[in-house]
Amino acid sequence: MLKYEIALIRMFRLKEYAFYVDPEVNLLQVAGRALLFIILSAWGLVFIFSSVESNYAGTSFLHLINLPFHEAGHIFFRLFGRFLTILGGSLMQVLIPVICLGAFLLRTRDPFAASVGLWWTGESLLDLAPYINDARTLKLMLLGGVTGADVEDYHDWEYLLGKLGMLDCDHLIAKATHLIGSMLMITACVWGGYVIWRQFRFIRDEN
Repeated sequence: MLKYEIALIRMFRLKEYAFYVDPEVNLLQVAGRALLFIILSAWGLVFIFSSVESNYAGTSFLHLINLPFHEAGHIFFRLFGRFLTILGGSLMQVLIPVICLGAFLLRTRDPFAASVGLWWTGESLLDLAPYINDARTLKLMLLGGVTGADVEDYHDWEYLLGKLGMLDCDHLIAKATHLIGSMLMITACVWGGYVIWRQFRFIRDEN
């Protein structure tokens, strides 16, 4: 019974953080967030409905933002052996927006910014999907202007799935990654839209 009550308290506190409205929010801030919400929602649909094979995410400018975190992940996880060194690039690429989400939600109490962090998390997964999908074909142009076929053991996901004996599952895993990323982006837009509505309603009621 006590565990149930603790779980309820935690859920209630999480709800408070997720839908918190800053009493000092003003109409200009809400309008700016609404504009960003519209842009991210529309752009998110382009990401979601672009096929894994098209590599739309990999050609967007956000890929250039994700890439430094990906490469930093290889360095950060180097202490934990070769497998985690290789996996660390993809892990770090997804962990950074998750960390941003948590910081905005729990430290600055800005749920709309946290929803943008969730949107970025989803986009990062969509960015990884074409890379995973290329594990066997090795045609995707990688950092350094080469493909996985040009340099042995250069393609992260060829190595990872090969070690796991799952190389034949590359397309399936890529599509699942794309689906999960899409669901996160949709959730982020619903969350962000609801937060904006609550903020607008708060300003209306105050006036």
